[in-house]
Amino acid sequence: MAQDVVERIQQAVSSNKVMIFMKGTANFPQCGFSAATVQVFQELGVPFETADVLADPELREAIKRYTNWPTIPQVFIGGKFIGGCDIVREMYESGELQSLLESTLKD
Repeated sequence: MAQDVVERIQQAVSSNKVMIFMKGTANFPQCGFSAATVQVFQELGVPFETADVLADPELREAIKRYTNWPTIPQVFIGGKFIGGCDIVREMYESGELQSLLESTLKD
């Protein structure tokens, strides 16, 4: 894995409280899972940053190896890998996501 890509991932994760590696952009998601994930954070009204893995094939492969997680989107909150679309939706429905975001965003 190219070191510069890993550094870009680490930089993105550490400098954004909520970071989503997704297919497409927040305004134009390119897959249903990415769209559903972004929608959760938009509904909650929390600031988040995205990286389009379709625009950067090297990033697309590197993020999967970085987290050892095979699918996109990938969500990081407070520097920690949370998971993908299903996990984010489950956490949202249980209220766990809101609690995590509250504690992360107030710091």
